[in-house]
Amino acid sequence: MKKFSLLAIIILLASCESDNYRGEMEQTLFIPDAYDKNLPAYTEWGYNSFGALYERMYLYSTYNIVPCKVFMQNGIMTFSLCGRYGSSYSKWGAGDDMTLNFSFPVTESMRNYKDLLMLHQKQFDLTSSSVELKMTRKGSVENITILSGNLHFKRAQLIRIDDQEDRVALSGTFELSFLLNGMPELISKGRFDVGIPHLFVLP
Repeated sequence: MKKFSLLAIIILLASCESDNYRGEMEQTLFIPDAYDKNLPAYTEWGYNSFGALYERMYLYSTYNIVPCKVFMQNGIMTFSLCGRYGSSYSKWGAGDDMTLNFSFPVTESMRNYKDLLMLHQKQFDLTSSSVELKMTRKGSVENITILSGNLHFKRAQLIRIDDQEDRVALSGTFELSFLLNGMPELISKGRFDVGIPHLFVLP
């Protein structure tokens, strides 16, 4: 009886640790870049963070906004980075809401998050006619014209928790120059490291 109780306690503790780790994987972990503390360091661990230099301001993930969602509709994948735009990094997000929606066609059948592994080492030219970028700020879509840009998925890897497949981590970089209301602007030093537990397939 004592052995059974001890075993039950060990299993319970292991289960709690697993649930805690899974919960931590849902959160955003911001590790400052060695050269610019307002940007996250480039990582490949599914830390649910992203950041970029936007002119003299910053676009960055926060702790209270889901940083990334990926969804499919009619053969088009949209990779959305959702965060804030401000003068410096803030854990809870000082500044305006801002989202970048990168949309591009995929030929492979995409049904769940594990299919995102096909993005490994894929690059997308943002000036291509098959690629679309929408920038939303404070709930309004900005009227922009892309001059140059690149979205690079450097690594896509399957994350396991307790030997069970749990999500895909997508890590990479992005940059773009564009016209906003006729004026040239630049987003540079963009990097992302996001864990995706769900691929949404829209009707």
